[in-house]
Amino acid sequence: MGRLLSLSSIFLRIVTASHLCDRNSSPNLTVGTLTGIYTGLQNLDYLGVREFRNIPYAKPPVGKLRWKPPVPLRPSRNHHYSYRYPASCPQYLTSKLSLWNANITDFSIVTGDQSHHAGEMAQTTAEDCLSLAIWTPINATSQDRLPVGLFLPGGSFRGGGLDAPYHAPAGWVNRSQKHIMVTMNYRVNIFGFPNVVGLEDHNLGILDQRLALEWVYANIRAFGGDPNRITVWGHSAGGVSADVLNFAYYDNPLAAGFFLMSGAAMRTFSQGDNALQTNFTYVAKELGCDFPYDPKAEVECMQKVPVSLITNFVGHYGDHGKKPRLFFRPTADEKIIFKNYTERAERGLISKVPALISDTSNEQSSLIAYPVDNLVAGPNKTEVDKGTLDDFICPAYNSSNVRDLNNLTTYRYQYAGNYSNLTPFPWMGAYHGADLPMIFGSYNLTGGATDFQKQVAEAMQDYVLAFITDPENGLKNLGWLTGSMVRFGAGNIIAQNISSSEVDIACMGKGLYNSGPN
Repeated sequence: MGRLLSLSSIFLRIVTASHLCDRNSSPNLTVGTLTGIYTGLQNLDYLGVREFRNIPYAKPPVGKLRWKPPVPLRPSRNHHYSYRYPASCPQYLTSKLSLWNANITDFSIVTGDQSHHAGEMAQTTAEDCLSLAIWTPINATSQDRLPVGLFLPGGSFRGGGLDAPYHAPAGWVNRSQKHIMVTMNYRVNIFGFPNVVGLEDHNLGILDQRLALEWVYANIRAFGGDPNRITVWGHSAGGVSADVLNFAYYDNPLAAGFFLMSGAAMRTFSQGDNALQTNFTYVAKELGCDFPYDPKAEVECMQKVPVSLITNFVGHYGDHGKKPRLFFRPTADEKIIFKNYTERAERGLISKVPALISDTSNEQSSLIAYPVDNLVAGPNKTEVDKGTLDDFICPAYNSSNVRDLNNLTTYRYQYAGNYSNLTPFPWMGAYHGADLPMIFGSYNLTGGATDFQKQVAEAMQDYVLAFITDPENGLKNLGWLTGSMVRFGAGNIIAQNISSSEVDIACMGKGLYNSGPN
């Protein structure tokens, strides 16, 4: 009986594939770009999707290009097979247990046979990592001009990348057949944000993102996309990054809209405990590059140190809880990142395009210290609510306010769903990132999705698709008024309009925050 079911399944796939390829020909899996010719593949789980899993957008940042701004690729007609995902950018797998590396690992990069809390550099990472991946409808052509979402993954600027199970949007693209998704890698931690005296540019990871956007803008039409309808979209650190790009390139954003998921630039950027730019120098000295009076020589020496030595030194230092803390993340340089975004918005130095801003109702529940001794009850709710407000809700509220100063179209949503196949402990609620697999269509990756969960996911997908299709009017045409908020998945309600003040009341100093609305 099992054999018959297997053959039936295969036959069903063949029939479905034939239906999807309704132009009476095999799908075109080869696309020419300005920087090369790429052959992708048809997704075997979602036959209506064509994937290009590894397309470089910059030269490998190795050797003398380590800690340099990304270098654009030269024009090329060389052919490449884009079947396998690229290496993620160098990152360390902390040995400190967290929900992310113990319970919800599908948000993290694939690590092969290595534990997600190995206490070593991830074996699936390498410096040659500046690539992106593209998902399109199976029969998309250059004539289709489909809207495009360019997704910047999160990871606290210490990790992350495109090769994460929940970040694969094939399920959504297969269902819609009306848009294209692009995800990308960018440099993180000490390689992306070195903050060292011997360099002119410190926020290299942000520069990677901008170059990827420029590559997509120049090449996406060949895949069936519309370069004039690109939404730059990020989650967590990626959401912060998208907003940084929103301000840094306000006079030439290349984006028709911005989607800021659980992250915005309205949190103050400062150099913090690395104000004197000493952390890089400390690492350099410990690794044999001791040039206290020659910053240039220090960098040149460090460019020759193996990537694993650098990554593991920084990672082990943090795992052992040494002080002072090593600090490698975006810093205000007043070129790409700025100390005072309110002041810049008041001066009109912000892209004049619409934005969708979102949060989950219980963001901090998955980010607070791992409650290993109390996994049933969970962490202190007061502390969780404070972190949710300080790091997410109030920055989103402030972002909306400064956009209002410029009469910019802004939509906001709150995700409040709580589903057991995505949430290992009930107290987590709608935690940080819980809405990502709902939109990407990967929410049933491990099975167990409910019918109501599917309805919520598809509603969210449809709303986000409406935004990237027409950032100005798409959501308005669905009855979503600017200035109001839509809440997804609360109680037994798929989607409902609410007043934004219901979520922002604590930021206004007028009431308490509700992390579990019904």
